This record gives sequence, structure tokens and C-alpha cells, in this order.
Amino acid sequence: MVKILLNGEEKEVAASNLTALIEEIGLDGRKIAVEKNLEIVPRSTYLATQIANGDRLEIVHFVGGG
Repeated sequence: MVKILLNGEEKEVAASNLTALIEEIGLDGRKIAVEKNLEIVPRSTYLATQIANGDRLEIVHFVGGG
């Protein structure tokens, strides 16, 4: 398990990379933006982006509508 700060809340997750984290928390990877330690992470690098203890992640989920 890895301890991270996710959207300002401490969490313990089993995920080792961003793709696994997105699946673990049940989000659609096509409709989100991720910031890791104050840097935007390109969607094409989610699988290669490792998660470590103490990482600060912000995930924004886009919602459509009118």
C-alpha cells in the first residue's frame, strides 16, 4: 500500500501507477486531468507515471451538460 494525498485527503492505495489508481478509484481516464506534485501529467504517460509514498495528486473529473 502507498500513502498519498489525493485531492487534499490522505489515502492508502494499492496502485503503483496512475492508470491503476484511476481504475482503483473508479474514474474514466478519458474524462479527467491529473496533477502530480504540482505538475500536470500528460494522459499518454499515466501508465509510466509511478506513485510513491507522499505524492500529492489532484484529479479533476470533467462533467458535460448544459
